[in-house]
Amino acid sequence: MHGLIDFGNGIYAVDSGYTGPDVAAIHLIEEGGRAALVDTGNNESLHHVLAALAETGLTPEAVDYVLLTHIHLDHAGGAGAFMQAFPNAKLVVHPRGARHMIEPSKLFAGVSAVYGPERAKELYGELVPVPAERVIEATDGLELDLAGRKIRVFDTPGHARHHVCYFDTASRAFFTGDTFGLSYRAFDVAGRPSIFPTTTPVQFEPDAMHASIARMEAEQPTAMYLTHYAQVQDVPRLAADLHRLIDAHVAIAERHVAAGAGRKTAIEADIWTLVGEEAQRQGWTVPEAEWRRILALDVELNAQGLDVWLDTRGKA
Repeated sequence: MHGLIDFGNGIYAVDSGYTGPDVAAIHLIEEGGRAALVDTGNNESLHHVLAALAETGLTPEAVDYVLLTHIHLDHAGGAGAFMQAFPNAKLVVHPRGARHMIEPSKLFAGVSAVYGPERAKELYGELVPVPAERVIEATDGLELDLAGRKIRVFDTPGHARHHVCYFDTASRAFFTGDTFGLSYRAFDVAGRPSIFPTTTPVQFEPDAMHASIARMEAEQPTAMYLTHYAQVQDVPRLAADLHRLIDAHVAIAERHVAAGAGRKTAIEADIWTLVGEEAQRQGWTVPEAEWRRILALDVELNAQGLDVWLDTRGKA
């Protein structure tokens, strides 16, 4: 099941299948018979995208761009395989990330250090290099042309220094990767979404994240399309929640700055407390056991990100 959702304006979400349903979306933008894809999931996600293209009447040759928000492998692990499948596509990626798409061995080594080599291989398979001549560096302000539809690049650090978001001028909506947090549909209450920041894994910078969110807010977008997961509206309310929760994460980290060897564990316990408070605030109807299952990896990685941030803040 590729889980195709049509949002209108030529925008679709494709369920990548990464680690399960409704976890990571790949977005398809269609204009005049041409297509762009935002993020890739892993290699196994490719067949979901091919099925979605066929359902919308598009061929692999119609894909002009594969747009990466950043190179964390739940967003970019399938990039090389996608580029092999889409012969006319250019890969668009932040300048800091381009070299790792061209030669991905260091990138996979870094992911292996986080997950362990066996789990990393299970999640992502073999990373396929992308030819340098097919890479476009996503510099701030770059404007891409998709059959006359303009897509503008915004440099949006905070989750990672190599993160960009894409502003679609036709729908006046952003494709936000991880900068605008996580919003799983299981937590929606009567169609009202919740949001939660992602501080993972090693380049969390709260001031930069606040600034990136505010910069996108200033465009007064109609919607945000999150990799985790798909469309959210009511952007001002969600942005305010994100700012509040980023500050709450920072407060948790600073509370445990001197905790020693048990610091990450203590941070993780407090994040779970924060999640429980948010579940009550937002009126989640899913049982606690279920929201704990859905958020288990995110909370663990947020704790890791905060633990690393305490040791690296203020350093270049």
